Order: sequence, then C-alpha cells, then structure tokens
Amino acid sequence: MKQDNTELFERMPVSKAVVALIVPTVISQLITVVYNMADTFFIGQVGDPNQVAAVSLCMPTFVLLTSLANLFGIGGASLMSRCFGRGDHAKARRIAAFSVWTSAGIALLYGVLLYGVRGSILPLIGANEGTYTFCSQYVFWTVTIGAVPTVLNQELAHLVRSEGYSRQASFGMALGGVLNIILDPIFIFSFRLEIAGAAIATMLSNLAATVYFLLLIRYRGDTTDIMLHPRYYTLGQHIPREVLLVGLPSSAMNMMAILSNVTLNKLMVSYSNEAMAGMGVAKKVDMMNFAIATGMSQGVLPLIGYNYAAKNFKRMLAAIRTTFLYSLTVAVISSVLLFTCAGPIVQAFINDAATIQYGQLFQRVICITGPCIAVTMLAITIFQSVGKKVQPLVLSLLRKGGLDIPLMLLFDRMFGISGIVWAAPASDLIATLAAVALFIPFWREVSRELEGKSDGRAGRRPVVS
Repeated sequence: MKQDNTELFERMPVSKAVVALIVPTVISQLITVVYNMADTFFIGQVGDPNQVAAVSLCMPTFVLLTSLANLFGIGGASLMSRCFGRGDHAKARRIAAFSVWTSAGIALLYGVLLYGVRGSILPLIGANEGTYTFCSQYVFWTVTIGAVPTVLNQELAHLVRSEGYSRQASFGMALGGVLNIILDPIFIFSFRLEIAGAAIATMLSNLAATVYFLLLIRYRGDTTDIMLHPRYYTLGQHIPREVLLVGLPSSAMNMMAILSNVTLNKLMVSYSNEAMAGMGVAKKVDMMNFAIATGMSQGVLPLIGYNYAAKNFKRMLAAIRTTFLYSLTVAVISSVLLFTCAGPIVQAFINDAATIQYGQLFQRVICITGPCIAVTMLAITIFQSVGKKVQPLVLSLLRKGGLDIPLMLLFDRMFGISGIVWAAPASDLIATLAAVALFIPFWREVSRELEGKSDGRAGRRPVVS
C-alpha cells in the first residue's frame, strides 16, 4: 500500500479523511442508479412492452451477480483493511487473490449453467411466450457472457477502496455507468439490436470497467497488495471463512431484496397497473436515498477497519461520529426534498394522472425513513469493517426480507394498498432500533478499551465475533 495512503488512514484530519473516502463513493453509487434508470428508459423508447417487461423479469438473475460481488468484495475489503492496520501485507495479497479468483470462477459457472437451464428458469421468473426470446437474449449477453466482468468490476472497486484509493475505485465504477449510457442508444437504435443491444452495451461497459481496474493494479505494481497471480491463491489462514462470513450480510441483503420486490410487485399488481407503475417510479426514486447511504457507509469502511486493527480507537470512534453526522444530515435533506417535490418528480417519469397520484403518495411514505436507512447501513458497515459476523447479518435480514415481507402481507390484509406501502418504513424503523441496540454495547466496549489505553493499562482488544 502506498505511503501517501498511510497519511490518509493515520494522520489526516478525520473529517478530511472521511470526505476524501465517501464523496467519490457516493458519486459512483448515484451514477450507477442513473444508468440503471437510463437502461430502462432507452429500451422503453423501442415501444415494445414485451422488451421492457423482459428487462424487469431478468433483473433477479443480474442482481445475483451483484450479490456475489458484495460477498467477496466487501468481505475481502474488510479483511484486507484490517491486515493493513496490523501491517500484514502478505496475508492481504492472499486475500485479494482468493477473493478475485474464487468469485470469477463461481460467476463463470453461474453464467454457463443459467443459460443451459434457461428453458426451465426463465418461465419460473415470469417469462412467457411474448417475453421468453427477449429474456433469453438479455441473459445471454449480461449473465452468460458478462458474468465475470460484472462481478469483477464491482469487486475490484471494493478491494481498491480498501487501500484508500476511493477516488480511483469510484472512477472505475462511474466509467462503466457513463459508458453504458453512451452505448445504449448506439446499440439499441443505430445498430437496431433493441434489447440485445442494451444487453451488449451493459456487458461491454462492465468489461471496460474491469479492464480499467486491471490496468490500474498493473500500473501500481509493487505499491499495491491486490496481487492477482495464482501463486498467491490459498484456502488457508482462515481466509475463506473470514471473507465469506463478513461479506454474507451484504450478499444476503441483495438476495432478500429480490424476494421483497417480487412480493411487493405481486401485491401491487393485484390492485391495478397504475398502482404498480406508481410504486415502480417511487422505488426508482428511493434508490437515490439508498445509494447515498450505501456510498457513505461503504466509503468509510477501510478507515474504520484499518484503525480498529491498529488499535487506534480514538481515530476510529472519531471517524464513526463524523460519518454518522454527515450521513444523517444528507439523509434528512434528501428525504425532505423527495417528500416536498414528490409530485413533480413522479410526473417527470410518466404523465398519467392515476399513476402520478399513486406514485407521489407512495414516494412520500417510502422516503420518510431515509434517515433510518442511513443509520442502519452505517451500523452494518461498521460491524463488517471490524470483522463482526452476527450483527450485520441480523440487521441485513431485518431490513430486507425478515420484516418487510411479513409486514406487507399483514398490512395488506389489514389496511389494503396503503398498508403495503407502509411495510417498508415500518421495517426500516425496527431495523434502525435494532441497529442502535446492537451498536451501543460495541461503542461502550471500544470506549472502555480507549480509556484503558489512556490510563496506561494494557487493554483487551475487542473481540471479533
């Protein structure tokens, strides 16, 4: 790891270090949201509802790749940042090699198997006579051909960020997003490939971002611990267990989000297509809140993990306080804007009176717990950064799947369509209360350790569980 990033982790003023890490990460997350919206927008211009439906139907197969990238990317980044804090660069190199090669192998296998059994899988996720061919085309390019670059693009961003290079990591992520927006209209309209063109654009964008990261790693040479040579690959030193258990909460959240969205869609569509469309717009807009919260929490992960392992608890606690203040402030401002401007925002997506009425109501309900999301996501990341396994998994499952699905079913029976919408804020509020309850003992434990060090006593290192 370059010496100038030791300055960032150890000596730079905490507020400046936090900003240097979170701002690029937030920007890259927002660009990812924008390009996801643009993808749907351009395909929609073709005028074929079957192609638009096919993209939505294939989304779960694509989200699984993000889940895989988070499993190895966040798990590997957390473990590497703690190795840097202890000065154990040899283990960090092995962690990087294990994470990259294992995830690439699984992604390749997943892509081939999915295409081989598409005749059975695609109908299960909703493909019918009108959408099957389009789904098959989209899956071929984005998952079968594009699985490995899609996973490595996101995973390498996490690993690069673990060394403190947040700006470079975010540039790589943003590169893929911007390139996808540029290539979409070219392949869809100029080459007349329609949905296949959108899929090819997505695959090429992720491939370009992956190539960027590989060139960045090669350029940095001996100054990086992200070593990709197979000789560094190992299943020893408890590396697989640590990487998988720490990365599991983020991966599980992606998986449960799929089940949550499927449940939400089935309940909404039972009322009306306008309600379904309104909820779709509201959920798209709410992705902005989630992207900001995710970017701020993931950006600060290496700073917390490094100082925890180095036992610099004073700096670690200061980083947590600063990030909490920034995250909560931005989340409150964002939620107020989304609430007060709900009508114009929804109308920008669609000009149908019934859909706008549903959409602005749903958006106002969903956005009120934006600050709760910020608190919960930061708590999950803090626990992951110090190597905790149980707490982040519990919070991830509470936030998605564990609470919102049962509440949607219950509130639907009790209150009808408005009850379905209130299930998400209710689950976010409960998850936040659980996050605070789990975080307070950890904060007190680290604070006691800090007091012990300041008194000159030999402190007991907080238990990594």
